Amino acid sequence: MNGQVLAVVGVLVIVLGVMVSIALHELGHMVPAKRFGVRCSQYMIGFGPTLWSTVRGGTEYGVKAIPLGGYVRMLGMFPPRQGPVHAENEGRWTALVEQARRDSYLEVGPEDADRLFYQRPVHQRLIIMLGGPTMNLLLGALFIGIVVTGFGLPEPSTRLSVVQECVLPIDAPDRPCSPTDRRAPGAAAGLRPGDVVLSIGGVEAGSWDTVRAAIRESGDREIPVVVRRGDSTLSLRITPIIADRPRHDESGEMLRSDDGRPLTEKVGFLGVVPAEDLQPQSLSVVPGMLAESVGQIAGVVVRIPEKMTGIVKVIIGEEERDPESLVSIVGIGRFAGEVGAEQGTTAEPMTLRTKLAFWVSLLAALNLALFVFNLLPLLPLDGGHVVGALWEAVRRAVARVRRRPDPGPVDVAKALPLAYGVASVLIGMSVLLIYADIVRPIQITG
Repeated sequence: MNGQVLAVVGVLVIVLGVMVSIALHELGHMVPAKRFGVRCSQYMIGFGPTLWSTVRGGTEYGVKAIPLGGYVRMLGMFPPRQGPVHAENEGRWTALVEQARRDSYLEVGPEDADRLFYQRPVHQRLIIMLGGPTMNLLLGALFIGIVVTGFGLPEPSTRLSVVQECVLPIDAPDRPCSPTDRRAPGAAAGLRPGDVVLSIGGVEAGSWDTVRAAIRESGDREIPVVVRRGDSTLSLRITPIIADRPRHDESGEMLRSDDGRPLTEKVGFLGVVPAEDLQPQSLSVVPGMLAESVGQIAGVVVRIPEKMTGIVKVIIGEEERDPESLVSIVGIGRFAGEVGAEQGTTAEPMTLRTKLAFWVSLLAALNLALFVFNLLPLLPLDGGHVVGALWEAVRRAVARVRRRPDPGPVDVAKALPLAYGVASVLIGMSVLLIYADIVRPIQITG
């Protein structure tokens, strides 16, 4: 399958994956809502004009034209107003709130008198509102599990990715070779990128750890090395040199001194770098990866104002696009398409397996981002409704302790002006990110 076809496939995988993720997020709200007796009048994927819909069990299920979200309409999200509204005291925002409250009750009929959201106990409302983000968390865990156990994680292999032409100092490992630099032993012996080490020093190369240990322990003694190059098997004799190389701990992290300088040791050196291949892992790896990913995404969410400032500077031409900047769904789709079209090199081929793993990883990251973002304690996000329910529980608990009358449900409708403001900000952010991803996109290949 050629690169152009796979680029389209990658974009379609993301589009369909996003739609399925949104659909399951909303299902996470609707299933417990119906279980607890709340009437759900609509279950919609997308926004804008309705493309298709059908009514089942009193709920209209449908798909709308803009697949950038979705919603479940639950009756009675806002409790009735307590006390009369005096026209002379009704300001602009109060009028807006009351109109939204009246609109929310247009669908409520006599048969729905006890099927309203605000009537449900606090714990049931929490389950309903947390159902959507929880579904995204489960999807993220599922996709990570598929990547980890089905495709694998990148690990050093016995295939060579880089064969250095010269011996470079530790503090300048990326500079070009100069005429005064010593030739690296691997290149001098004829090793090439893409070679697969079959044995070294007479020992079968079962892993890169075996190869690395043999090189470092050989000192400057000649050792036999057998490699596979294409369909051929080559036997070489290579004499490493003794050089200062960084020390690493058991996890592969470079050890450093208190002042930040790499700790070194004199060991055998060839000047080769292994390629990374996907190696399936145990399912026990998933919880740690899930927690780490959620933590990283939470850190990004906290820095949204700072990162959006950077996006504005990129758009007006003051800065270059940071590869770690925020991206929209357009940017995610571009990533999927770029990886689909990428062929790689002889030493680092981009296989279909690698591409599939990347696409599934994108869907995992997207769902975890939806999980974290929706928990922000702001309306109209799920976290805003969660905070409202928790505040209601606190008020009622305090009233019981003080032996006072039940204060009733928290009127989240009063927070609608804030909700409209947050929604406007989110729409503005989305527009800026989409524009940046079109005119100043991040490129992850090439």
